[in-house]
Amino acid sequence: MHRDRAALLARYEFPLDPFQLRAIDALDAGQSVLVAAPTGSGKTVVAEYAVAVALAEGRRAFYTAPIKALSNQKFRDLRAIHGADRVGLLTGDNSINADAPVVVMTTEVLRNMIYGRSPALHGLGVVVLDEVHFLQDTYRGPVWEEVIIHLPPAVRLVCLSATVSNAEELAAWMTTVRGPTAAVIEERRPVSLESLYLIGDRTAERLHLLPTLVDGRPNPEAHRLDSEAVRGVRGPRRTQARRKLYTPARLEVLDRLEEASMLPAITFIFSRNGCDEAARSVTAAGVRLTTGAERDRIREIVDEHVAALDERDLAVLGYGPFLAGLEAGVAAHHAGMIPPFKEAVEACFTEGLVKIVYATETLAVGINMPARTVVIEKLSKFTGDHHEFLTPGDYTQLTGRAGRRGIDERGFAIVLWSPFVPFDQVSALASSRSYQLSSAFRPTYNMTANLVRSYTRDEAHHLLNLSFAQYQADRHVVRMEARLERREVQLAELRELARSPFGDLDEYRRLREGAAPPPRNADAIEVALMRVRPGDILYVNRGRLVGRVAVLTSSRRKGGMKLHVLTPSGISVQLTARDFSDVPRVLGRIELPTPYAPNRAQYQRQVARLLSRATVAGGTHRQSRPLEHGEDGGIDHPVAQDPMLRERLRAAGQAERTAREVDDLHQRIQGRSQSVSHRFDRVLRILEAWGYVDGWELTDPGRRLAGFFHECDLLVVEAVRQGHLDGLDPAALAGLASVFSYEHRSPDAPPAPWFPSRDARKRWEAIESLAAELRYAEEEAGLPVTRAPDPTFVALAHAWAAGQSFASVVEDEDLSGGDFVRTMKQLIDLLRQLALLAPVDETRAAAREAADRLFRGVVAASTAIDVDDEGMDDGNDREGPPPS
Repeated sequence: MHRDRAALLARYEFPLDPFQLRAIDALDAGQSVLVAAPTGSGKTVVAEYAVAVALAEGRRAFYTAPIKALSNQKFRDLRAIHGADRVGLLTGDNSINADAPVVVMTTEVLRNMIYGRSPALHGLGVVVLDEVHFLQDTYRGPVWEEVIIHLPPAVRLVCLSATVSNAEELAAWMTTVRGPTAAVIEERRPVSLESLYLIGDRTAERLHLLPTLVDGRPNPEAHRLDSEAVRGVRGPRRTQARRKLYTPARLEVLDRLEEASMLPAITFIFSRNGCDEAARSVTAAGVRLTTGAERDRIREIVDEHVAALDERDLAVLGYGPFLAGLEAGVAAHHAGMIPPFKEAVEACFTEGLVKIVYATETLAVGINMPARTVVIEKLSKFTGDHHEFLTPGDYTQLTGRAGRRGIDERGFAIVLWSPFVPFDQVSALASSRSYQLSSAFRPTYNMTANLVRSYTRDEAHHLLNLSFAQYQADRHVVRMEARLERREVQLAELRELARSPFGDLDEYRRLREGAAPPPRNADAIEVALMRVRPGDILYVNRGRLVGRVAVLTSSRRKGGMKLHVLTPSGISVQLTARDFSDVPRVLGRIELPTPYAPNRAQYQRQVARLLSRATVAGGTHRQSRPLEHGEDGGIDHPVAQDPMLRERLRAAGQAERTAREVDDLHQRIQGRSQSVSHRFDRVLRILEAWGYVDGWELTDPGRRLAGFFHECDLLVVEAVRQGHLDGLDPAALAGLASVFSYEHRSPDAPPAPWFPSRDARKRWEAIESLAAELRYAEEEAGLPVTRAPDPTFVALAHAWAAGQSFASVVEDEDLSGGDFVRTMKQLIDLLRQLALLAPVDETRAAAREAADRLFRGVVAASTAIDVDDEGMDDGNDREGPPPS
C-alpha cells in the first residue's frame, strides 16, 4: 500500500466502489492496470489516484485522450485538483505549461514524443490511456498499440476502457509485452438500466411501453404483440385479423416520455438530417419544455458560445431556428454542426435546461452528457454504402448515457418497434454482454519509416510481433517474442560476465576442450545430437563424406535423432548417431535464410554458399571431453591466472546454452505465421522502391516521412518531394493541399472541381497521376490502397484562405458548417506539418501563412474537435520528431 494512500483518497467525499479499490491495490503493488467499466462508473478515480501517486513520488504523469475536446475537459478537471501551475496541455491547437509535472495530451502527441525520443519522457512515472478501446478504430487504433509497445518498461499504464468482453485478453497481452497488468472489470452500472420496448398500436388508445426483458428473459407480452403485427399485405382477411402496429412518431414518443417523467432524454438517430428534422418538427409543433428562467439562462449560455461569430455567418448557419429550439428545450447534436453550437447544446443539457436532444452516435463517445433516458429509433445504420445492424458493442455504447449518477435511481433504454426488426432481435441485443475488442493495428508508411530510423531490422520485426493484432492472430508468437527479449538481455549479461581482463576466455576454453580424448559413447553421441539446431556447423567423417556440414533440420524419430545436413558443395545427406564415431561438437553457426524452406533446391544453394564462406572456431575433426572446473591440464594461458576463472567459465557455458535457446526461438518465430511482419515487409519494399529507404537507412525523403503523420502520408510526402506544392501563393497552396484532406462522402456526385489557375490544375493532374501510381504499387504488393485525393474542396479552401467571409464561401454550397470547420482544421494540421517538413524555404513559409489565414472566424471559434472528424492530432508543431 502506498504510504500516502489515505491522504490521496481523502478528497473524495464518497466511499470508493470495490472495483476502484481493486485497481488502486494493483497500482500500489507496482502493476499496470486495465479498468473496463460502464460509462459514468468512476473509472477516472483510478486515473486520478495514479497521477497523484506519481506526483507524490516526484515523477511526471501524462494523461492521454483520443480527441482534443476530451483533452480540454480533462485539462480543466486536473487543474481543479492540482492547480494551474502543475498541469499542462499539449494538442495540435494548444501548448499550455508543457513542462508541468502533469500534462494532458492527445494520444498522437505522446506517440510522436516516443518516436522523437523527447526529453519530456525522462522522469515519467505513469501514463493514463483514456478510452483505450479506441485501439480497434481502423485509422487511429494503431496509435494506442504503438504507445503501449514503445513506452519505456518502467512507466506504469492506467488504461480506461468501456466494458468489453475480452478485457482479460487485452490485459494478458499487456502483461506479455510490458509486465504485470491487472484486469479490473466492473459490469455493474452505477445506475441500473431498464430496457424498454415502445410500440404504436392503432387498435389501442396509447403506446405500449413494455419491459424488453422479464427476469432476464424476453418479455412474452412484447413477443406476443410483435407476433400479431401486420408486417405486409397478406390478403384482406388476414390483414383485418392482425394487430396494426406502427413505429411511434417523434412527437408521440416525446409526449410519452414527459408523461412518464423520463426526461431529459437523448434520442439517437443515425442521420444528421434526421436529427435536424426531428428538432425542427418538434419545435414547430409547439412543444415547450422550459420555464421563463430557463430560457433566460439558455440565451446567456448561447451568447457566450457564439460571441465571436459574425451575424451574417450566424444567419447562414441557421442560428434563428437553432436558438428557438434550444429555448423550447429541444436540440440536435451531430458532427455537421459547428463546434460553438454543439458546445452550447452540451452546456445547456448538462445544466438540465434542454430536455430532449436528437443526436447521432458521435455523442456516445467522450462527452460527459448523461440523460435519464436513451431512445434508439432504429437498430440499423447506414455506413456509407450499406445498412448494418447494431452490434452489442454499439448498443452498450449508446445506452451507456442512460442514467445520471446521484440523480436517477435507474436509467431507461427504449427501442422503438419496427416492422423490419422482430422482437427476438431487440431482446437479444438488450440481453447481450458481448463487446469483443479487435485490434486494428497495421504498419503504415510513417510507422515503417520510424521503425527503420529507431531500430534494427530484427528489433523492428520483434516489436511488430508484440502487437495486440499479432497476439490475437497467434499469441504464441508474442509470448515467444517476449521470452526472446528476456533471453537476449540475459545472454548479454552472461557474455559480459564471461569476459576476462586476463585474455581471451574462448581461446582458453578451446585449449581446455582439446586437452583430453573424447569418449566413445553412443548415448553421449545421441544426447549431443539432441542439442544440435538448424544452422549449426558440424564436422563429419563418414566414408566419402569428410568435412564440415550445415544442419538444415533436426528431428527425433523412433530410432533416435535424425539430421538433414548440407555440404559446401550442396550435397544433401541424412545422418543418425551411427554416422558419428565421436561425440559431435558444434564448430560454428550460420544464419539460415528466410523464409525457412529447407527442402527447396534454391534455398539449399543459398545455405551451401553461406557454409562455404563461414569461419569456424577451433579445429575440425578433433572432438574431446571438456575439462571439469578446476582442471587446468597444464595449460599455459594468461586467463588461467584470472581469480574469477571458475565463475567466468560457468557464465560462458550458460551463455552458450542461452545462445542456443535464442537461436531456437528465432527459428520457431520465423516458422510461425507473422501476418503483421509480412505486411511490414511489403510496406518496406514500396519505400525501398520509391527511394525512402536504402538498405536499412532512411534517405532524406524517408526522414521527412518519419516526421509526417497523415492518412495519406506517403502520397503527400512524395508530392512535396516532386515539387508539386512548390511555387504557390498561400491561398493556392491551401486549395491544392485540401485534395489530401477532403473526402466527398455524399451519395450524390460531387460538383466539377474548380482551380485558381491553369498551373494549379496541372499540379492537380500530376498529383492524381502520382496517386494512381501509388495505388498500382499497393495493389501489386497486396496492401490496402491509400485514399484517393479529392479536388472537391479546392475552391472553398482557396476562397477562405483568400479572406472571403464564411457566408460567401458556403452560402451556395451543399456543405454543413460543421463539415466546413472540421475539414479546415484537418487542412490546418496538414499545412502546419508542411511548414516543418517541406524542403523549400518558400514552400514552408507559404504553408505557415496559409495555416494562419485559415484559422479565423468560425474555424477559430472553438478548439474542440468532434470524434467524427477522426480527431487526428499530428502534434508536430509542439512535440513531434524533428524534421530532416
